[in-house]
Amino acid sequence: MLLSMVIFSSLFEQFYTPPSESKMIESRLDSKDSNVSNALQNLDSNQTPTHHPIEENSPTAQDSNIESNSPTTQMPTHHPIDETSPAHHPINDSAGEILNSVSFLAVILLIFAILEFVLSFRLPTLKPIQKITFDRQKYLKLQLLKENLKLIKSRKMIFLPVIFVAIFWSISQLLVDIFPVYVKHTLGILDTRFVNIALGCTGLGVICGSIIAGRYSKNYIETGLIPLGACFMFFSLLFITSFESLFMLSTLFFLFGLGGGFYIVPLNALMQFYSNDKDLGKILAGNNFIQNIGMLLSLIVASICALWLHEVEWLFYLVIFLGFIAMIYMLKLMPFSLVRFLVSLAILQRYRLIVEGFNNIPQKKCGVLLLGNHISFIDWAIVQMALPKKVYFVMERSIYSRWYIRVFLDFFGVIPVSNIASKGAIEQIQKRLNDGEMVCLFPEGVISRHGHLNEFKSGFEKIAMGVDKDKAVILPFYICGMWGSVFSRSNEQFRERKRSFTKRSVSIAFGEPLDIHTQKDKLKAKVFEMSFKAWEHQCQNSPTLAGGFIESCKRGGGDIAIVDTQSGSMSYRRLLTLCIMLSQDMKEMSFKPLPPKKDFCSLPNDCVGIFLPSSTASVICNIATTMAGKIMVNLNFTAGVKAVRAAIDSVNISHIYTSRKFLEKMKDRGLEFDFGDAVIHYMEDIVADIKKAKFAFLANLVFMSVMPTWLLKLLFAKDSNIDSVCAILFSSGSEGNPKGVMLTNLNIMSNIAQIADVIHARNDDCILASLPPFHAFGLTVTTLMPLIENMTMIAHADPTDAVGIAKAIALNKVTIMCATSTLLGIYTRNNKLDKVMFDSLRLTVAGAEKLKAEVREAYTMKFNKPIYEGYGATETTPVASVNLPDEFDAINWEIHRASKVGTVGMPLPGTAVRIVEPDSMETLPTGEQGLILIGGHQIMRGYLNDMERTNEVIVELEGIRWYKSGDKGFLDSDGFLHITDRYSRFVKIGGEMVGLSSLEDEIAKVLKLQEINTDSKICAVGLEDSKKGEKIVLLIESKDGKHEEIIEAVKSSNIIPLKKPSSYFVVESIPVLGSGKIDLKNAKTLAETMDRS
Repeated sequence: MLLSMVIFSSLFEQFYTPPSESKMIESRLDSKDSNVSNALQNLDSNQTPTHHPIEENSPTAQDSNIESNSPTTQMPTHHPIDETSPAHHPINDSAGEILNSVSFLAVILLIFAILEFVLSFRLPTLKPIQKITFDRQKYLKLQLLKENLKLIKSRKMIFLPVIFVAIFWSISQLLVDIFPVYVKHTLGILDTRFVNIALGCTGLGVICGSIIAGRYSKNYIETGLIPLGACFMFFSLLFITSFESLFMLSTLFFLFGLGGGFYIVPLNALMQFYSNDKDLGKILAGNNFIQNIGMLLSLIVASICALWLHEVEWLFYLVIFLGFIAMIYMLKLMPFSLVRFLVSLAILQRYRLIVEGFNNIPQKKCGVLLLGNHISFIDWAIVQMALPKKVYFVMERSIYSRWYIRVFLDFFGVIPVSNIASKGAIEQIQKRLNDGEMVCLFPEGVISRHGHLNEFKSGFEKIAMGVDKDKAVILPFYICGMWGSVFSRSNEQFRERKRSFTKRSVSIAFGEPLDIHTQKDKLKAKVFEMSFKAWEHQCQNSPTLAGGFIESCKRGGGDIAIVDTQSGSMSYRRLLTLCIMLSQDMKEMSFKPLPPKKDFCSLPNDCVGIFLPSSTASVICNIATTMAGKIMVNLNFTAGVKAVRAAIDSVNISHIYTSRKFLEKMKDRGLEFDFGDAVIHYMEDIVADIKKAKFAFLANLVFMSVMPTWLLKLLFAKDSNIDSVCAILFSSGSEGNPKGVMLTNLNIMSNIAQIADVIHARNDDCILASLPPFHAFGLTVTTLMPLIENMTMIAHADPTDAVGIAKAIALNKVTIMCATSTLLGIYTRNNKLDKVMFDSLRLTVAGAEKLKAEVREAYTMKFNKPIYEGYGATETTPVASVNLPDEFDAINWEIHRASKVGTVGMPLPGTAVRIVEPDSMETLPTGEQGLILIGGHQIMRGYLNDMERTNEVIVELEGIRWYKSGDKGFLDSDGFLHITDRYSRFVKIGGEMVGLSSLEDEIAKVLKLQEINTDSKICAVGLEDSKKGEKIVLLIESKDGKHEEIIEAVKSSNIIPLKKPSSYFVVESIPVLGSGKIDLKNAKTLAETMDRS
């Protein structure tokens, strides 16, 4: 289209001549014709012409010089007309020469036409739904055209875009027609390259504007660009006649084209958006007709003006007037869209917005009540930026009443509410919803102070009562990425850690519309599930474990990364150097051939075995393994010799890293491990080799210090991607054989980010790393998280060493300790420990097993510190939910609850928990017990070489991968998760289901009530019974000789007879795992042996 305009303009330029120049040329032609006539008469009469002296300044001399083209003649009054003068073209150039000058353009058009013809054959062929015949008579009588135009005119949202797109192309046609003439006759510039460059910048501007418009309209049609583009067009047209330089004119034409791109892309999109599929072809045909008529009229107007107007500038006034009309109308029609876009543009300089679930936004005319989490002061802006329609926000009147922001809030349609007088506001909201408008409120009522969801108030339920069910819906949403920003209410230290010079990614996820009368507990559950979608972008764009470690080490520099209670401290810089050096050695090692890949769960890469407790050596081996692109396998040295050998064989391990000193300690405990044919690498030898190559170490240290982060990642973190498996952990095996759980970079990095967010990681945080790295709790939470999040890690090899743990905490001012209930019980009972030793702790988190009530109470009494219980599994990397400290909002005089005794907390942000009926997978109501499903980006890839078992525990529902935990529990109305039992720990007696875990809890309460203080463990086991199908036996440890008291207390208790054990067995010790959890499999074997005997 633009190329056609250029051809028209070239012809217009050739034939257009201002009237003043036309008269001058005609007088010169009359004089010239008179001289030629006289000369011919003399020739006819055979008379020799008489030569007279001609004065240089006489008119005759001038004419003579014109005809003779004498190069030496001077003409002070008039200049000779050369071939390039304006007067020359209409006189001396033939029509053929004019066409020759633009013939190359015709060739270009022909080439593009042929290209379009060829490409048209690549369009998919669609079969017509119904037979359509072409009516020639209707076509010739223009009836088809009238129908198309009538269709366009009948719909305002189609008619207006069509008219204003036609105005743009009409203005463009006028510009292309008149600008070359303006340049030649007003500016006196004859170089055609000047015109071509300036007009070419218009096309470049349209391209750039269209790309930008497409970028900002990625999720929806950005209508704010339309008035902005109209403003660009008008002001660029206004100043075209004010400049003469090529640079300024090219800039103005580029801005005109840029505005045109902003303008026409959303207008064309709106035209198609509001068109029905069956009418779209007719509307496009009518649109093209109107555009071509507009351009034709522009050409006619330009031609008429060329004949009647003496100055070409008048045509520019016409163009400016058309641009002015378009701008004023668009500003009047879309003021909110423009302001919203400009506000979004300002915010997007600092934040990158990602919208998930945009298709869930209702397209039909109905009211939408937007309900979601409230994490920052600019959540309203995030919501409005994500939606194309105007949203009316509900705001606390105390904030609304501030005079300096009230005008701005009124413009955005804010609805003020207060606890005292909210009836009028509720009615206003109900009216908006019944009228099909969008209204947003935050059911929490306040901005979160802990990053979690607060209690949902019931205000929105009152609003919904006055709204017709068929006229409005609830649209749940979740905002991710604002926690830790300057607009959030997180603590200052956490905000400081989150501060960055790069753009912050902010995600908002919209769920499927809900019934307008949805209750708050169901709504909160849906908002939790939306957090999974909102976290998706952040998790998918996380660096790999190796890349994240390099970034952390470059940030940390010379700061202390690890303090090992055995070997001392090490900085991030030295740690990175050692890890990279060891990873290079690993890359040169030979590995056994990988077994053939059968399915998704086959072994994907070479594995490196690590047989070490929590220590600096363990960290170096684990990180070096992942930097080498291998899979780290931390072997469970508490599982027994056979289990370790089975794990080595199952993952095809060729190399194992361990320590002679550690193996000697294991030997002292009676454990001698068989590593098969795997090559053993002793850390003592590796340290000795590094000491010998001191110069190489120092050179590498300097290299790591000066090289930029991106280059180090390119060199040493390129052998894996976010979805590749980086670790294989073997599950506890408390209920059967250990399973190889494959964890990806995505699993680990997602869980680290989630945990760091909820614990409000600080710069001065130190985390105790005593849990063994073969356990998911020890690997992810206490080993990798502090390294990635720049939290000092205090490593202690033996978690059962109470005094050593206390020293590590006191000497290093540890702020976060993670442990199991068993370990916390050990610390509580040790008389050498005092509360002042744990004074620096701000968080004590219990996990991996159920926290016993007596341990919680005793620990709190002794150390004056609460225990926050968490929940998860190896399959969830491991954390799924956790209790957190409550926060107090003094301004609103409200406590933000993040913990509840007897629960395992709320799901982590980005994690969804659903309670379902085990067989049908149907979601159960709030408070009803069922199978716990856990969904999140931390859900494992699968079980190694066991696709069948993987499919048994992983199910995909509504686009989320859920892990069937095997635990029975329920969610309360506040979103806290309660664990009641394991489905595998139920026995069926006389047709009734009895939970063994709940029985153990009842026995513990009986012992407490009767003041029987004992350190002995108890374990209820279900065995087969010939009469009732199954029976319960109770295993009791005989550590302190109180087993008889325990048996008598249980027998005489008020526990219902169905639940009471039928047998009691006293044992020296109940089997436990390395994590401290009871080994249920071996406990059952022990009970069966004693029952038979």
